[in-house]
Amino acid sequence: MISEKLKKGHLLIAEPSIIGDLSFNRSVILLADHNKEGSIGFIINKPLKYTISDLIPEIDANFKIYNGGPVEQDNLYFIHNIPDLIPNSVEISNGIYWGGDFESTKDLINSGAISKNNIRFFLGYTGWDENQLENEMQGNSWIIADNNYKNKIIGKSTTHFWKEQIIELGGDYLIWSNAPENPYLN
Repeated sequence: MISEKLKKGHLLIAEPSIIGDLSFNRSVILLADHNKEGSIGFIINKPLKYTISDLIPEIDANFKIYNGGPVEQDNLYFIHNIPDLIPNSVEISNGIYWGGDFESTKDLINSGAISKNNIRFFLGYTGWDENQLENEMQGNSWIIADNNYKNKIIGKSTTHFWKEQIIELGGDYLIWSNAPENPYLN
């Protein structure tokens, strides 16, 4: 379902008009926070070649790391669906939570209490200053989707998530689903 109003928990689906910005080409962003001061989100469909144990050797798990966005790419962030296990997490929406106590999270992963079906890690995030995202919306850079994605973004492959979301939107958007990533190759 397409929404006209931005709010945390919405998905931002990149329109093909974002040609040239490889950070956002065919990106789907989970909007983690949105207020009058700006917005923060995580690109959920751009896996990196790293696992969590590559970055933090004391964690014994092969959970993939995703490119969360171009801001603070040397910082690790995570979303999850287990607020009862991870203290101090913040609800985003639809049973998806952001952050929490990282020491507890490491221990829970190593004990097997947290699986890849519960958590997703990101290097960096996507951020917008006051009114910046609204201006990009007016420039037709993003489609706002408010759909039931809870069981689709943690523990699942989201490599083709952009195309899946475009197909789910249907209508005039369907033509984009089979367009080449680089329109000059068409």
